Amino acid sequence: MKKVNYTITYFILTGLSDHSELYLFLFIMFLLIYTVSIIGNVCIIIAYKLSHNLQTPMYFHLTNLSILEIFYISSTVPKMLSNLVMGNKTISFQGCAIQMFSFLLFGSTECYMLAAMAYDRYNAICNPLLYNIIMNRGMCIKLIVGSYIIGLVNALTHTTLTFTSSFCGAKKIDHFFCDIPPLIKLLCTDTWINEMVVFFISGAVVVGSFLLVMISYINIIKTILTIHSTSGKKKAFSTCSSHFTVVTIFFGSGIFMYMRPKSSHTLDQDRWIAVMYAVIAPLLNPFIYSLRNSDMKIAFRNIVNQLMVTSK
Repeated sequence: MKKVNYTITYFILTGLSDHSELYLFLFIMFLLIYTVSIIGNVCIIIAYKLSHNLQTPMYFHLTNLSILEIFYISSTVPKMLSNLVMGNKTISFQGCAIQMFSFLLFGSTECYMLAAMAYDRYNAICNPLLYNIIMNRGMCIKLIVGSYIIGLVNALTHTTLTFTSSFCGAKKIDHFFCDIPPLIKLLCTDTWINEMVVFFISGAVVVGSFLLVMISYINIIKTILTIHSTSGKKKAFSTCSSHFTVVTIFFGSGIFMYMRPKSSHTLDQDRWIAVMYAVIAPLLNPFIYSLRNSDMKIAFRNIVNQLMVTSK
């Protein structure tokens, strides 16, 4: 394609639907999802801070995941809600770049944070006697910091490559936030390099972390199958099933979105696939990890009892 230099100062986000009669419904639905997600993840953070029985590597990672989820869902949903209620679908050029960078930073970081949590479960089940030695405080911090470094590199690479390319005159982004695939469609330059970078770097981040999760779980399953006690097997599976549910939704939709060839992308499909990993996954986190977790339930109950005693 011929390179043409246009001065783009803003873009127009089409959102999830072109039908204005659905805006009120979408606003209420996503406001509810956002509110529940924020409150749920904040509750997990508070429970960890106030409960002595949750001061373990598992809940340290879970708390950091909750913090990450708050920033992750906040990188896209508030702008979408603002567009729905104000009717103004524009986003500045700089705002679009910041949104893409933030979304990719927190999304990529979550990939490896989930891998770190799978590694934690692997050591808890496969190396129980060495668990506290392997998963010491230093190791936990290194895993978290390493996840953020990978996310930062991925976000900087894609954001720089996309926003230093030449855009055509078209300003309409067929999406509800500034994501890589819809922005690539607006470029005037040859997008082959952009697509290859998405395929290989996103593959290294998304597929690479997914493979690490799978390696951990394959070894976990092997170990669980050697347990003779039925109750022991049930307990071991229950500690991993909730994490695996989040992993399946997050990685499944992410791989389907970024690892497909450009020709197979369709507008409506891409929008709702993005909802799965950008909105639904952060919403499920507090429900899956708290409602199905006995330690978390006990922690919440103790906090409520303490508050009741204090208020009397």
